[in-house]
Amino acid sequence: MKHRKTGRQFGRVRSQRKALMYSLLSSLLIHGRIETTEAKAKETKDAIDKIITKAKRAQGSRMEIARKLQNEVSEDAVAVLMDSMEKFDARVSGYSRVIKLIPRKSDGSSMAVIELVDFVKKPAQKKVEVAEKVKTETAK
Repeated sequence: MKHRKTGRQFGRVRSQRKALMYSLLSSLLIHGRIETTEAKAKETKDAIDKIITKAKRAQGSRMEIARKLQNEVSEDAVAVLMDSMEKFDARVSGYSRVIKLIPRKSDGSSMAVIELVDFVKKPAQKKVEVAEKVKTETAK
């Protein structure tokens, strides 16, 4: 029976689950949107909401926030979170959303996209550089 047991196991031991969540949370904060399985997305949603709330409740000191989130996300993710904290000031909770996708073709696993609510897709830097290169070449 599954009485008083919380969280998904993902068929992994504790250290692997911790590393998986560390990676998913860091990637979500850095990129703003990631595609993963539905179960991982749902588990990540709960964790990311707690992390953002913890960062908001810190006294505003970058060092204090970095110390509180030290073992949960990477240093790069903390830096990105600090730069974008004003997006979350007006919101009390619900900082992320899970959008279901069609199942994966290879194994039929249900897929989902998890994204931060105020996520604005930025054009990829590489595409911009290629476009500028093409413009300069055609102008010659």
